[in-house]
Amino acid sequence: MPVLNEVSHVRAAVESLLVQDYDGPFEVTLALGPSIDGTTELVSEMAAIDERIRVVPNEAGSTPAGLNIAIRASRYPVVIRVDAHSVLPPDYARIAVETLQRTGAGNVGGIMDARGTTPFEKAVALAYTTRVGLGGSPFHVGGHEGPAETVYLGCFRRASIMAVGLFDESIKRGQDWELNHRLRESGEKVWFTPELKVTYRPRATLARLARQMLSTGLWRGELARRFPGASGIRYFIPPAMVLGVTVGLLAGIGGIAQALTGHAPWLLLGFLIPAVYLVFVILATVAMARPVGMRTALWFLIVLPCIHFCWGVGFVLGFFKLTSNITAHTGR
Repeated sequence: MPVLNEVSHVRAAVESLLVQDYDGPFEVTLALGPSIDGTTELVSEMAAIDERIRVVPNEAGSTPAGLNIAIRASRYPVVIRVDAHSVLPPDYARIAVETLQRTGAGNVGGIMDARGTTPFEKAVALAYTTRVGLGGSPFHVGGHEGPAETVYLGCFRRASIMAVGLFDESIKRGQDWELNHRLRESGEKVWFTPELKVTYRPRATLARLARQMLSTGLWRGELARRFPGASGIRYFIPPAMVLGVTVGLLAGIGGIAQALTGHAPWLLLGFLIPAVYLVFVILATVAMARPVGMRTALWFLIVLPCIHFCWGVGFVLGFFKLTSNITAHTGR
């Protein structure tokens, strides 16, 4: 588990690992980045109480660097990746290892089951787990067991990921997709099973969600540029929507200028594109968020465009390499 500034979440995440019903020896290796919120002290306290917890320094602070440091420091032939925002059910490790053995896969993973506590977090969780939010990936919305492009987190054969070179530390987000791509290219299977369901805690504020989505979009765009034949069309839908809405708004403003100068305001038709998107957001909110509660529904009206636009803008910047310093800082 890579850990950086996670004082609010890391205890619950680690405690869910220590109570696994897996019948065999295991260790919990935390790659600790330079935290400033009390995470270092909390992790040290937990490690002093339970000898199964090992702490290794991750001076770089990035997720892929932390993962690689923790994997190299590990002793066992199976590696289970864990996120500090996740809470594993007690049977997770057992089912993961059994599936790994049964399928012969190099990596096994399941569903990122986003769960919120506040109305805002519930709105984010709902957007994560519906096709109108983060798309239709099985690890977001579920599906049938079988080979997959990528999975959430992952239970790896240590020998398999060592053979393909571990995580690419130049990829700050989306490094799991890229590693799974290399595993599949090497002949290994990446296996999805809905039996593995991990509780995920969404970002707690709109600003942190926006940073997370922008960063995720940046790196998805970067990966789409690096691997043009391996990226599905669904990754291009949010950036296409962003470009369409932007062009429509600009055209509509041009139509207003036409009307003010006495010309035929045909450019006002551009407003139809953002209007269609607005109707889509409203209908999605009524259909999916309203049954959850009015406060969650009101947040969903804001959360859904935030995810779409931040992810889409990030994708465009990453795909066309319009930023020279792509950062993965998301408040982790």
